[in-house]
Amino acid sequence: MPENTSTSKETSLTWLALFTTTGTLVCCVIPIILVTLGMGATVASMVSAMPFLITLSQHKIVVFAVSGVLLALSAWMMYRPGRACPIDSELAEMCNKTHKWNKRIYWLSVILWCIGFFAAFLALPLQMWFDSL
Repeated sequence: MPENTSTSKETSLTWLALFTTTGTLVCCVIPIILVTLGMGATVASMVSAMPFLITLSQHKIVVFAVSGVLLALSAWMMYRPGRACPIDSELAEMCNKTHKWNKRIYWLSVILWCIGFFAAFLALPLQMWFDSL
């Protein structure tokens, strides 16, 4: 049963967006949370086991920019004008089901990206500001 090419691209882009936003969590959020909870040794173990975390955190602006662009592109693919499913009832049902899951995955990705952005760029300045009051 052939799948609509547009739906296939939309699904691929949505999964790619989820993958990149999960990368923002791994590079920035999880280490920050662990250190905040007093588990610095755990972060040290993570970094020694997965040295790429250092590279990701050094380039967090690029990581967040790329994942943000992918999220924007994914949103455009899902909500663009003229998006339509096939006329065939079986294909239309599959298309609508896929679109529903794509939206769920997309919004999960957006939430993960926002959490990562807050932890990577806003948490420390906000803490410093509150400490100065």
